Amino acid sequence: MKMLFKLRTLKSSWTLKSPCRAFHEHPGLRASDLYSQYESVRRGAQEMPKYFNFASDVLDKWSEIEKAGKRPSNPAFWWVNGKGGEVKWSFEELGFLSRKAANVLTKVCGLQKGDRVIVILPRVPEWWLVNVACMRAGIVLIPGISQLTAKDILYRLQASKATCIITNDTLAPAVDSVASECQFLKTKLIVSKGSREGWLNFTELFKNQSADHSCVKTRIQDPVCIFFTSGTTGFPKMVEHSQSSLGFRPLLSERYWLDLTASDIIWSTADTGWIVTSLASLFDPWVFGSCIFVHHLPQIESATILNTLSRHPVGTLVGAPTLFRMLVQNDLSSYKFMNLKHCVSGGEPLNPEVMEQWKSKTGLDIHEIYGQTEMGIICSVFKGMKIKPGSMGKAAPFYDVQIVDKNANILPPGQEGEIAVRSKPIRPLGFFSKYVDNPKKTAASERGDFFVTGDKGTMDEDGYFWFIGRDDDIIISSGYRIGPFEVESALIEHPAVAETAVVSSPDPLRGEVVKAFVVLSSTFSCGDLKSLAHELQEHVKKTTAPYKYPRKMEFVQQLPKTVTGKIKRNELRDKEWGRM
Repeated sequence: MKMLFKLRTLKSSWTLKSPCRAFHEHPGLRASDLYSQYESVRRGAQEMPKYFNFASDVLDKWSEIEKAGKRPSNPAFWWVNGKGGEVKWSFEELGFLSRKAANVLTKVCGLQKGDRVIVILPRVPEWWLVNVACMRAGIVLIPGISQLTAKDILYRLQASKATCIITNDTLAPAVDSVASECQFLKTKLIVSKGSREGWLNFTELFKNQSADHSCVKTRIQDPVCIFFTSGTTGFPKMVEHSQSSLGFRPLLSERYWLDLTASDIIWSTADTGWIVTSLASLFDPWVFGSCIFVHHLPQIESATILNTLSRHPVGTLVGAPTLFRMLVQNDLSSYKFMNLKHCVSGGEPLNPEVMEQWKSKTGLDIHEIYGQTEMGIICSVFKGMKIKPGSMGKAAPFYDVQIVDKNANILPPGQEGEIAVRSKPIRPLGFFSKYVDNPKKTAASERGDFFVTGDKGTMDEDGYFWFIGRDDDIIISSGYRIGPFEVESALIEHPAVAETAVVSSPDPLRGEVVKAFVVLSSTFSCGDLKSLAHELQEHVKKTTAPYKYPRKMEFVQQLPKTVTGKIKRNELRDKEWGRM
């Protein structure tokens, strides 16, 4: 499909400036063609290029800039393991190493352009090497979270028809237990210091490979990654993204959600299996020549996070709300974040109380983002934008975001509806290509001229969006519609509450009522939980509309969560309704 990119057709709530602010701060960078090649596209003066490959058209260009001495001395990639281990790569070194890795995949494993490879690795340097190597070879990478079970791996191998899987010692036994049922799987590649029967050893093969590799020519709409959704409403779906939606998109907007320069260092704590890692720890920072910082983080622990922020010059931190809720429970007075300037939270709404605590303890704001696997970042509170606690900001560049009803009619400010992104007549840059092997789902995701997210929300008069909940999270009690997030935000303002999740619970009179699962703060002690429950109920009545208070309450040690920190409300709800 011929695709024109014209800014006048895109309704964005943010003014687009240059594609890379780094070029203004370092005028010598204009010596490369990274700016001039895409500036005319940004201005709508020409069509998008027919061919594009992130490895050759972005990473290799930064390598040229670097060799010319026109980029700050930051590494391109900086990895630590918390035990003294450290890896630093320049863009030139990244290019050299990723070409060697590409030869492992093509010359040794026999993979060809268009083949699919499942990569399940923790936060180790090889994950980034394999990503870039796949781009160079035109191989479609399918990331997986490191907590996948054998059943999960079997489903992904069968659904994706992947011909190769790359993982480590931890998950290799799980792969072996299901490999015989995967007819398309030809090659198993292990990242390990030791050998394993039936597996090729990436670490050993890599040592002996040449760095002589020519990047394949890929069309801008060729697939580059397939992400499996979290599967909260059925089996995980395969979301295909192209060179255009992942790699070319950030070239055309400097004021996307991160607003980075070549001098910046960014750290995202997300698991490698999710799209936020590809965005915040690969494509978007490297478009701007920034340094990607990675900590191995076998476990997400407050002390590790805080010590790392104190000892390393991280300027931008990206994490799930769970991360910030965890950090504010600590005494932060002994930590000094000398370089930290920009904090970003996404994955689910962040409670205003947590934002206020983080601000009072660190002096830093938290900027919320909202997105989906299908479209990346949809809304964001950009740098310099007024923060409205509880709001996820305004529409991201390239996206016309609206609140619509069941007939795809745009609703006025203040009225509740479904969050939707205009997808017709021109499909926005940044959109996924399709749900792989699922044309019915691809078609069903659109309503009128919009892609519907399945999330409920409102938009205010200033264009700020406010999340209410997933369509199936909404509680209807005695005819009142209640969004769980507002009740949760009210509860977490109370000093006794560390975390909470609100779901519907059956009730013979009202049909369903609000039930709150509450994790108590470690600093709070109360022997009479019945009295505390009543106190919390009264607190909610005073903080929000009285009819929204939780008529049922249960105190728990922890809440069920996904690996990205999202609370599994569906699991709690199913338990309440006897569906487990």
